[in-house]
Amino acid sequence: MDPYGERNLVSPLSKKKSATAPSRPEESEIPGVQAAAGKPPQAPEPPLEERDAHTETLIDHLGELRKQLIKSLFVFAFFLIVVFATLNFWFPYVVKGHDLVILGPLEVIKFYTSISVTLAIGLALPFLCHFIWQFIKPGLKEEESRFIGLYSPAMLLLFIGGVAFGYFIVNPLSFQFLVGLGAANFAVMISASEYIHFLIMTTIPLGLLFEMPIVALFLSSIGILTSVSMKKVRKWSYLVLAIVSALITPPDFISQLLVLIPMALLYEASIYIVRKMEARKAAMETTTV
Repeated sequence: MDPYGERNLVSPLSKKKSATAPSRPEESEIPGVQAAAGKPPQAPEPPLEERDAHTETLIDHLGELRKQLIKSLFVFAFFLIVVFATLNFWFPYVVKGHDLVILGPLEVIKFYTSISVTLAIGLALPFLCHFIWQFIKPGLKEEESRFIGLYSPAMLLLFIGGVAFGYFIVNPLSFQFLVGLGAANFAVMISASEYIHFLIMTTIPLGLLFEMPIVALFLSSIGILTSVSMKKVRKWSYLVLAIVSALITPPDFISQLLVLIPMALLYEASIYIVRKMEARKAAMETTTV
């Protein structure tokens, strides 16, 4: 008996036959066998042309984003230079005749930089919105593109209205209240940096909050929000508005009340506008049918 066993004997002809025989796929690579074994079949790789087209589209998209960002930076830099050049013209409108003090040489730079950047962003905002619109327009659906194109002027007007409301109403009243409250027991000296922080805090957030009707209209147009749902959560919405008004205003009751009242009115106006738009859409659908 062969001590190595018959299975260990390999004929030279069998080696030659195995070398010349065509290679067969492994059983694990056959989709039917994979499905029988409980393994999902591997998806075929996309053609080389599709991958190249996807890469070119991504590069074009990033290039368009880069172009819009460069244009935005140039516009912002232009208005920043204009604001610095006309410093003596707009400075009285910012300080409003208040006697401000500085606590160090760097505070002057901090004051000028803060207010100049804020004014430059406000002046460049229409151009920045236009550049953003040019970038996102190809990727929007038809109803979304039509909505933003129609209501973008209203968004700008509401933002300006909110900033004006904060500048002419909320800021003076809250400033006088807080200064009068401190003058009862302290010698009041207002630093330039604290004043500009107070001015920005009582104007810019209000401009953003005044966009509430446009946001409600947009959410309603894409089917996320309805007038019925807004009525159901009215109490909770008022609570959220009260918290937001307390966060973006100075810690006094007068400022918070001055912000909360127009926010509640804007919320009710949003419900009314959404209900009107729903009625108009329903009327159009009935006439179409």
